[in-house]
Amino acid sequence: MAPEHFLLPSIVSEAQRTSVEEYKELASRKSELERTELQKEKTGVFSGCYARNPANGEATPIWIADYVLGSYGTGAIMAVPAHDTRDHEFALKYNIPIRWVVIPDGEDCSGSGKPYPGYGTLINSSSSTSGLDINGLPSKEAASKVVEWVEKTSNGNKKVNYKLRDWLFARQRYWGEPIPVIFLDATGEGVPIAEAELPLTLPELDDFTPTGTGEPPLSKAVSWVRTMDPSSGMPASRETNTMPQWAGSCWYYLRFMDPKNSEALVDKKKEMYWSPVDVYVGGAEHAVLHLLYSRFWHKVLYDIGVVSTKEPFKCVINQGIILGEVQYMAYRDPDGNLVSAESAGLLGEHKEENIPEEKVMKSGDSFVLKDNPNIRLVARTHKMSKSRGNVINPDDVVSEYGADSLRLYEMFMGPLRDSKTWNTSGIEGVHRFLGRAWRLIVGSPLPNGAFRDGTVAVDEEPSMEQLRCLHKCIDKVTEEIEGTRFNTGISAMMEFINAAYKWDILPRSIMEAFVLFLSPYAPHVAEELWFRLGNSNSLAYELFPKANPTYLKETTIILPVQINGKTRGTIRVEEACKEEDAFKLASLDEKLSKYLDGKTIKKRIYVPGKILNVILDRQNVKVGSR
Repeated sequence: MAPEHFLLPSIVSEAQRTSVEEYKELASRKSELERTELQKEKTGVFSGCYARNPANGEATPIWIADYVLGSYGTGAIMAVPAHDTRDHEFALKYNIPIRWVVIPDGEDCSGSGKPYPGYGTLINSSSSTSGLDINGLPSKEAASKVVEWVEKTSNGNKKVNYKLRDWLFARQRYWGEPIPVIFLDATGEGVPIAEAELPLTLPELDDFTPTGTGEPPLSKAVSWVRTMDPSSGMPASRETNTMPQWAGSCWYYLRFMDPKNSEALVDKKKEMYWSPVDVYVGGAEHAVLHLLYSRFWHKVLYDIGVVSTKEPFKCVINQGIILGEVQYMAYRDPDGNLVSAESAGLLGEHKEENIPEEKVMKSGDSFVLKDNPNIRLVARTHKMSKSRGNVINPDDVVSEYGADSLRLYEMFMGPLRDSKTWNTSGIEGVHRFLGRAWRLIVGSPLPNGAFRDGTVAVDEEPSMEQLRCLHKCIDKVTEEIEGTRFNTGISAMMEFINAAYKWDILPRSIMEAFVLFLSPYAPHVAEELWFRLGNSNSLAYELFPKANPTYLKETTIILPVQINGKTRGTIRVEEACKEEDAFKLASLDEKLSKYLDGKTIKKRIYVPGKILNVILDRQNVKVGSR
């Protein structure tokens, strides 16, 4: 509980009151920064009071600790020493029991002496008193179940807290936006400069190194610092601290709309045309700092009439990261024998051993040794870092597979928002796809290994089948781009190429459309194919193809086929399929062809959309058969 919590005076025991009051006095002398980021050793005092945990009925001691802030959340937390670094340090110092309730999948860290703050599986989390049992559940699922139980039993409710802190805005350096404030010599009062004087620009300085006196470098520009308050005529000094880099990044998207305007932050008409930003892509680290502050700035600008929208961004996407290749770990007991991963935590001391991927196979949801499937392994992935030695150099990948293959594989690995595990062998699949697309349009290589100029595409009208195949692919790729699921868009293009290889001819219009929707994924290959298809301008200036709803409708039906009045199978045909085309499809069908090959056909009875009945000559019918 925070030292300043309003309930504290009413719960402290008489035996602990003096100690608590002394601790509160010490805590009151510290800033929030000193109590959190700058405090190396955790401090606290026991309140002498206990709280009853509604989930298990246990009495939980209430401690006062200054790293808990009254300004954040409720000013009280449920400490989890096994899974929070600060709580762990506090528990060790004051001999508070440390109970593990989450273990990472496939390993037991409870004997490591360190807290585990990540996701995993719940343990020690079942109570007959409350009926709440979340043992064995994944962390996120368990959290949802606890919230549901808390609200159902009226023990609390779910609430989102923003980790906001006072923002230290001043920097003691030359670069950065100067702060448009002056201080009157007579009173020390800070006065904002007139709007007509904006923007305030930095003075030219030959030497902007640190002063060595504690004063910012701008203090060296004496003629710039010394000024006069235009409204009162009183002498004054300019603020010599500058803004942090965050200042510019909070509104730069607005300046992009009108970067050369010297009269205003942004022209109103241009701002109304461009705002708000359609899509903002950035790492998850931006969600806590930059994007929150950016919203605050934008809302202030909205309140004073500078911008026309309440929100700066329509859509914010936090992309996942690409993790290093999977590492497979086996364990050996003190005698050097391999043991299964689930038993390793029971052994006390055990040694880890890295297992090469070629010696590993999948078994259900686990990974095991190929030569001993009873030995279950732990599969781990980590962020790429030089210290771990798991960094993949993109230059090496580009030199072997090409830039488009690398680009395509990064998108094929999974949805943009997900973190994915790198696997160098996985790039070969998309590399083959690009090769197949190239050979389909350009043709097979010549005997010397080179490719002919131009393409094998022809200026003929596409068939209905080809148009349907194309527009279904356009529709799918467009939908997946909008949803940032680029991987499934690539899968749709792979299916299109597979279908196109079965066509007798390749209409130029069909292949041009394919190259256009391939271009955002593989721009270099697509640009080359575009020119080979006979175009002289870059495809960057072409409109992205749109799916025609006419070709998206499913117009095929299942047609029963009878031989001498007895149904022998079915074929899929167009609704408007002619008799000759239906019979041709039946003759090519593997199941039906054995009844038709080499037979004399007396007549055909065809009812469009209903049935095809093939009547064979009686000489083809075996004696005694009906």
